[in-house]
Amino acid sequence: MHDNRVANRSTAARRFPGWMTAGIGASLVLMLSATWVVTTRSEPAAPVTAPAEHSPDSGGAPAEVPSEAADDGELPDDREITPFDTRHAAVTRLDRRLLAAVQEAARDARNDGIEFVVTSGWRSKEHQQRLLDEGIERYGSLERAREFVNTPEKSTHVSGKAVDIGPTDADDWLIRHGSAYGLCQVYANEMWHFELLAGPGGTCPVPLNNAAG
Repeated sequence: MHDNRVANRSTAARRFPGWMTAGIGASLVLMLSATWVVTTRSEPAAPVTAPAEHSPDSGGAPAEVPSEAADDGELPDDREITPFDTRHAAVTRLDRRLLAAVQEAARDARNDGIEFVVTSGWRSKEHQQRLLDEGIERYGSLERAREFVNTPEKSTHVSGKAVDIGPTDADDWLIRHGSAYGLCQVYANEMWHFELLAGPGGTCPVPLNNAAG
């Protein structure tokens, strides 16, 4: 006797109504979901790697080191530094009032075709001592060297209250007009050395003979 497959399918359909079939399907979905959750929870989490810091070796841009951090006040020989080049410690570590006066004078001098160049400004004690040692070697004695270079303890460059300006035409302009800004030539033998020794429009004191007084 041959099976009536169509009839059998109909009978099976009658034995498992639609709501029961849907229930079985939902149960299978829940079982599979639970298995996936258990499996993924049992796996170790992938480590989180912090982004590497930028450095020359890693190909990133290196962090800029402020010039003051490694600068003792010595200025480069390959280019001229103006009173507005505050990237250099020799300029930015000058007394604020002195720097403001020099910058104002530099703007006005520029209108006369004169450009200020800072040949020296703030100096560290080590830099000042080095200059003094070089002076002693050059002039043959401490007494003679002191006419041009002060000790670190007495130097107004170390305290940030002195600035050396060049070239000669800028010095000449500042000697003639500096008192309008309170800027004064301090030593008769150094036409480039200026300090804030008067109020704006005041009268500058008579220059000393030299740095030794």
